[in-house]
Amino acid sequence: MKCLVIGFGSIGTRHARVLHELGNNVSVVSQHGTAEYPCFGELTMALAKAQPDYVVIANRTHQHHDTLTALANAGFAGMVMVEKPLFHTDMVLPQHSFENVYVAYNLRFHPLLQRLKSLLQGQTIITAHAYVGQYLPDWRPGTDYRQSYSARKLEGGGVLRDLSHELDYLNWLLGGWEQVVAIGGHFSHLAGDSDDAFGLLVAMENCPLTMIHLNYLDRVLRREIVINTDTQTIRLDLARGVLQVAQQVETCVVARDDTYRAEHLAAMNGDVASLCSISQGLAVQALIHGAEKSMIEQRWVKR
Repeated sequence: MKCLVIGFGSIGTRHARVLHELGNNVSVVSQHGTAEYPCFGELTMALAKAQPDYVVIANRTHQHHDTLTALANAGFAGMVMVEKPLFHTDMVLPQHSFENVYVAYNLRFHPLLQRLKSLLQGQTIITAHAYVGQYLPDWRPGTDYRQSYSARKLEGGGVLRDLSHELDYLNWLLGGWEQVVAIGGHFSHLAGDSDDAFGLLVAMENCPLTMIHLNYLDRVLRREIVINTDTQTIRLDLARGVLQVAQQVETCVVARDDTYRAEHLAAMNGDVASLCSISQGLAVQALIHGAEKSMIEQRWVKR
């Protein structure tokens, strides 16, 4: 396919590389230029010259809505993949003629998360607890985190958005959120004004008690899920690649590009079962908004 990646920071570079390795014709929109792929300084020229079938929006979160609007206004009718989260604040999708729009929650394609989803089929789920933490200054080696969007609330930074994989996959596994109460904010010594820790208590459609902890503080990466059903306890350590049910243990080592590759292949082949649809992406956006509203108003917020 002819692919256009908008934004060429760390995540845009990854998307471009993965798409190129899959044999696609890749072009890039970036103000900084690149010698690796044909590069355009603005979107209109890129659409005219590259004539893409598939567009990946990988610029900063606060630019996503304007980029989608520009694509729609240009009459683009192909497929769109928007990096997570969909928007930096509560917004609606512009009117468009896109073939499909997906949100890039690639963690859904981790084999052990897929395995967990299959294990939960037909189960009565009682509690779920998800924990993710990683020290922000260690995220992007060789770059100053203080210059990244992650440290800046207005650019879509903060753990609720940066680490929203947990919000998405729990919606995906547990049937969608119904109400939330939360506390969070900027509590640490880290530079910037974005939230560095958040805790959410969520009632899900298929799980009455779901706890979610997100932070920029853990010096050693943690990404764990514990789910209790009426018959078993399932523990999944995504950082180590270990799934445990009772005394049975499964392991799976996954390179970071693997889930991105699987996600793009699914989109290109029309295999939508594990892709994050636009409605599901908006549900995550609503949960983020609900958690922030709950924190400010100190009350439960319903969907």
